[in-house]
Amino acid sequence: MHNVSNPFQACNDIFFKPNGVFKAIGENNNWSWMPFILITAITLVSQYLYVNFVDIDWFAQMNITAQGDMSPAEEEQMKAFFTRDALLWSSIIGAFFVPIIVNAVYAVYVNLMTRSDDSHVFGFTDWYGFAWWLSMPYVLTGLVGVALLLFTGDHQVAPTILSPTSLGFLASIPMDSPWYAFGQALRLELFWGIYLATVGITQWTSFPLKKAALIASAPYVVIYGIWLIALALF
Repeated sequence: MHNVSNPFQACNDIFFKPNGVFKAIGENNNWSWMPFILITAITLVSQYLYVNFVDIDWFAQMNITAQGDMSPAEEEQMKAFFTRDALLWSSIIGAFFVPIIVNAVYAVYVNLMTRSDDSHVFGFTDWYGFAWWLSMPYVLTGLVGVALLLFTGDHQVAPTILSPTSLGFLASIPMDSPWYAFGQALRLELFWGIYLATVGITQWTSFPLKKAALIASAPYVVIYGIWLIALALF
């Protein structure tokens, strides 16, 4: 196994040699600030650029259409919310806090699922840092998304342009489709993150590969399975 000597190297090697990275971050404190900073930066920048680029009236109308039958008064009330400033602040606040909360929930889950490990030495804060490394693929695709946004000439563009590996982008699912959110969430980075989690859990525990893969994939199978059933039935 190759040696990872610093967090900058870890940010590069997580894409190619994740075993060594997880070994290193298990032995060194405070390395997880690097993925946190990178992920937060690319997320905030991409949201800022999108909100300032998109045709805001078109964006508002697409969201209103997606809500289905609404009274004229309800439509006007919703349109009043979709100002550029309001959308910018809501997008930035969501982009900053949602990953923090999601990764905290994930850390609680993995911490609980690995307590049966005989060599259990990692606590919640360790797994919380671990969770940020699983999101590093979003940095790469986020950069691609920003590049696509900068080179497009059409201001009537859906947010899926920032998720270029998502089903929503690849299949051109319209914003007013009930499948839009599901398509935007189902993306290459999701599966890449599951793979990284499997590698990391096997590195940090004595669990066999199959058990690590089950722990890594279970929450996504449950969440996306329920979501898919709900879309199909309702």
